[in-house]
Amino acid sequence: MDSLTQAALGAAVCVASTGRGTPVWKAAAWGAVCGTLPDLDAFLDHGSIVANVTLHRGASHAPFWQTLAAVPIGAAVAWLAGERRRWATWCTAIWLVLVTHALLDAMTVYGTRLALPFDDTPYGIGSVFIIDPAYTVPLLLGLAAALALRDARGRRWNAAALAVSTLYLGFGVVAQQHVRDVVEASLQARGDTPPHASRILVTAAPFNTLLWRVVVMHDDHFEEGFRSLFDAAPTMRFVRHARDPELYRSIAHLDDARRLTQFTRGFFRVARKDDLVVMTDLRMGQHPYYAFSFVLARVGNPGIVPIEPRNVGGREGLDLSQYLHWLLRRTLGDELPPPGADASAADPRAVSLRTSR
Repeated sequence: MDSLTQAALGAAVCVASTGRGTPVWKAAAWGAVCGTLPDLDAFLDHGSIVANVTLHRGASHAPFWQTLAAVPIGAAVAWLAGERRRWATWCTAIWLVLVTHALLDAMTVYGTRLALPFDDTPYGIGSVFIIDPAYTVPLLLGLAAALALRDARGRRWNAAALAVSTLYLGFGVVAQQHVRDVVEASLQARGDTPPHASRILVTAAPFNTLLWRVVVMHDDHFEEGFRSLFDAAPTMRFVRHARDPELYRSIAHLDDARRLTQFTRGFFRVARKDDLVVMTDLRMGQHPYYAFSFVLARVGNPGIVPIEPRNVGGREGLDLSQYLHWLLRRTLGDELPPPGADASAADPRAVSLRTSR
């Protein structure tokens, strides 16, 4: 999640776990600071832009290492806060702050290596977007109440805010499963056998859990669609986009390609742009605007020539006001094509897909 949200969560957790023995402002301040500590790994240089992206949310987000780190960090905070006799309370509070940071990040689609050092699989549920005011605002309001009242009532408001935000995460998981059921029923309705669940991505659209983006992977193409919880008709439309499995095989041996294959959990596209080979993470963004799209090689004569990777992804050319207007209307159930959608890219077989009620 974004830094503001992680700081707010850290502050709220610390206020709730230190109890009446610590002033609210002190618990909130240290909780906010420690709530952002795991993300400092973003400043580490792993040797290439691909490694920097794919190794983010590594050891600093793993509960095993966080548990070991919580003792010295908690003891140091207790000393700096002038509460050395309460070092055990502070160690527990800091542990909760660090672990909830990692668990919240795992709710997004990016990928968090929770099981390090025993396993380096990146986990990403994708049931909440990296910035979601509906999650963050209650935390901020609860903290504001706790800081303003500075008594048991304020702490109860803070605890209630934590409960509301946690329930919101639960709502996202339920909504995500509902949309996944719709997707599978839609594919069956058009006569297709749904691919394995690991090849269907359902992830929250920006800033809310009412609109969901869906990606369905096939060997030589992928499909993208959007589903709002307010959609009136039980239909869903996908747009087909090509993939180039042969081109991927030509770069699959490259270290950066292997990293991205694992990082994206298979939701990637390899395409040729002029004489460049570009590998795109299909999970973050939407067609044709993706956060991570890396040039990995050049088409030489003969063969593929690896080059220093660079990220050519982003939102260049996207009209932000137009996009936000589309996002609002599509969230409310209006069937509108997204900005930048290329009508010529649509699969001629991609008709409205009727689902079962």
